[in-house]
Amino acid sequence: MSRNFVYSGSPAHIVFGEGKSATAGEWIKKLGCKRALVLSTPQQKADAEALAERLGSLAVGVFSGAVMHTPVDVTATAMKVVAESQADCVVSLGGGSTTGLGKAIAYRTELPQIVIPTTYAGSEVTPILGQTEGGRKTTVKDPKILPEVVIYDATLTTGLPVGLSMTSGLNAMAHAVEALYAQDRNPISTVMAIEGLRAFRSALPKIMVASSDIEARAEGLYGAWLCGTVLGTVGMALHHKICHTLGGTFDTPHAETHAIMLPHTAAFNAVAVPDLFQPVAEIFGGSVGGGLWDFAKSIGAPLALRDLGLTEADLDKAGQIAVENPYWNPRPIDRSSIRALLQQAWEGRRPENYSSYKGSGRRMK
Repeated sequence: MSRNFVYSGSPAHIVFGEGKSATAGEWIKKLGCKRALVLSTPQQKADAEALAERLGSLAVGVFSGAVMHTPVDVTATAMKVVAESQADCVVSLGGGSTTGLGKAIAYRTELPQIVIPTTYAGSEVTPILGQTEGGRKTTVKDPKILPEVVIYDATLTTGLPVGLSMTSGLNAMAHAVEALYAQDRNPISTVMAIEGLRAFRSALPKIMVASSDIEARAEGLYGAWLCGTVLGTVGMALHHKICHTLGGTFDTPHAETHAIMLPHTAAFNAVAVPDLFQPVAEIFGGSVGGGLWDFAKSIGAPLALRDLGLTEADLDKAGQIAVENPYWNPRPIDRSSIRALLQQAWEGRRPENYSSYKGSGRRMK
């Protein structure tokens, strides 16, 4: 069979294993660095300080101000600390918020990054930075945004609350689902996406039952690496556009937003490319959107946008913004079809009737 595709592998160093976070100092030296600034959210400040203490003279301080959606003003504050401390690299400990801040710093300074994930965000293996300013979230893709080293240590994830574990996993799964129908997909990205979805299908129910299950936690990190890698390899579509709109405009929690929207955006696009969604139907059973929604419900994930504090009036604004400067999408969309999709997600209904949305607007580019 003839195949035509382009695949570019990630140059990042990926380190897997229990206790491997203890090698962070070795990797700082391998990168030729001596002055690491440790980053975290306010909630993980104590963990960041403990890491800095273990790094000893290799650490020049801790900045614990990372928050969701990487606001530009927070990055500006962190940049002052980078300059004052004369840091020559950053070590990001935590989830997507901390990773995002590290990327924002690297984008502006080209400082090397070491990321030690404690969630399943997957963004640590992408050259993509999403940042918020003036109520709008925009993304930029650049090789210097990609972290040089990622250390996956499952022992650091056992303290992640079960609820956040579930939504974080669904967030990563959204990357893989969109990779299956991406305009620039290739056989390698598809294989990784399917394997990532299978890993989370297996790991998340086990983590829900026993949050300290190290093997399940490691399987979740494996899924996060796979799903994040495909996010960095191919372009994203409608799902990520809507989630960026909701997060950037209404400051909705990142992982929960992706978790709620995934079944609905998948069901909407499955109408146009059912063959590409076949792996999702096989892994989760039933219809594509229904299978994903049933899985999310079974692991106790949030199902309704209204539970995030959004009002129906907010949906009108979100629908308008989502069709401005749109991403490419396999199915044409317009404001009315997206507004109807958001309504079902707001109510928390099991995805249905998406084949009736005509999508009279032009195909997203």
